[in-house]
Amino acid sequence: MWLLLLALLRVFIPLSLLTIGGGQSIIPAIHEQVVTQQGWLSDQQFLDLFALSRLAPGPKTLLVALIGWEVSGFWGAWVAAIAIFLPSALLMYAIVRVWQRHAGKRWIRAMEKGLVPIAAGMVFAAAGTILDASSHKELAWAVALGSTALLLSGRVNPFVLLGAGGLVFVAVVPLL
Repeated sequence: MWLLLLALLRVFIPLSLLTIGGGQSIIPAIHEQVVTQQGWLSDQQFLDLFALSRLAPGPKTLLVALIGWEVSGFWGAWVAAIAIFLPSALLMYAIVRVWQRHAGKRWIRAMEKGLVPIAAGMVFAAAGTILDASSHKELAWAVALGSTALLLSGRVNPFVLLGAGGLVFVAVVPLL
């Protein structure tokens, strides 16, 4: 058990330091580590835990605590949660102090503008990872691209698209 707890620390502490832009940004790296590298979960288990983490209120990185639970029970969840939250919280505290001290300076404004496309790219990568992990990835991609096109083309309520996407899967997956 101790080896698994150490492995959880080794995987999630470095990822924690990348979550400054939000937990969404590290979903591809979590998937790579947990499914591909460590073999702790299958794609389907990862998707199930991802969905469950989205239902719960709180940060998106709660996924990590669920992974820890699957890997090593209560202590795995606890260690994984500490590994993902504590390092980034300490780093953010230090960054905010520097940011406030230099607020309004040209290099700070340049960094803020430069980080926006990086964060957007990481969110798109996370979406791609989740879609590719689906057992019906072609359908998942089609629904996602169709929803995106509808969102960009007009005033469509995202909740309507979410419900419609769910209905598409309920109707089409049994036919496949």
